[in-house]
Amino acid sequence: MATAKKVAVKTAERAPKAPAKSPSSKTVTIPPAVDDELGLRWDTFKRTDDRDAREKLILHYAPLVKYVASRVATGLPSSVDQHDLVSYGMFGLIDALEKFEPGRGNKFETYAVPRIKGAIIDELRAMDWVPRSIRFKARELEKAQADLEAMLKRQPSEEELADRLGMSRQELHSMVSQISFVSVLALDEVVSSGSDRGDQVALIDTIADKGLDPTWGLESQETRGLLAAAINSLSEREKIVVTLYYFEGLTLAEIGEILGVTESRVCQIHTKAVGGLRGQLTEVD
Repeated sequence: MATAKKVAVKTAERAPKAPAKSPSSKTVTIPPAVDDELGLRWDTFKRTDDRDAREKLILHYAPLVKYVASRVATGLPSSVDQHDLVSYGMFGLIDALEKFEPGRGNKFETYAVPRIKGAIIDELRAMDWVPRSIRFKARELEKAQADLEAMLKRQPSEEELADRLGMSRQELHSMVSQISFVSVLALDEVVSSGSDRGDQVALIDTIADKGLDPTWGLESQETRGLLAAAINSLSEREKIVVTLYYFEGLTLAEIGEILGVTESRVCQIHTKAVGGLRGQLTEVD
């Protein structure tokens, strides 16, 4: 037994020693295809989490955010401000800087672009109060209409549009109603005026003015005549105040300057004139 132990000890002594473990490979802190100055910033940031190096990297890659934001903006309404998209994208850039691993051998731009775009889209979705299903239906309707217009060289009919979407006319009407309830337009959005010269106007300029005017509620020419007669029965100053205020659109202060009296005095004249007109018209009724 002792002999066996001695043999085992000698065998262990003669056995080659296991090679020492090589030190861990050096951590890569610089992405490929960057110049020395940018590489130094990357190295400083990844090794020490230096805030100054981080800010310089953000400034260096800021144009990348503007590029992605401009690409995203092409598919959005003109009411969406591209500066807002850039702001959203900056959060994606910062997140990409923090999580990027240069040792994987990828260019930072390749890694950052989808994350910048994702940050912009996530923020737009968070701000969008319209259900995604409705947005999807609106895109499908727009695509079907554009395809049919290109194919037919004219506006498609409801039947053709419904056939293209694979639904009945009733289902098409329901879809259009759902989309119309959530459609929002900016009043300063520029639209075509429909003229042959290709003129464009702001959307607000195409909306009919339904504001109240001095003759609102008068249903017949006879009633207009009665109102004119009632105005003529007023005193000269009352007649001037009513005419300038309702028909010329002047303010009480402006009328006061014309008559050489205070605004409060014009207000009194106006109140008296309106009371007289109301009394005369009530008697006629």
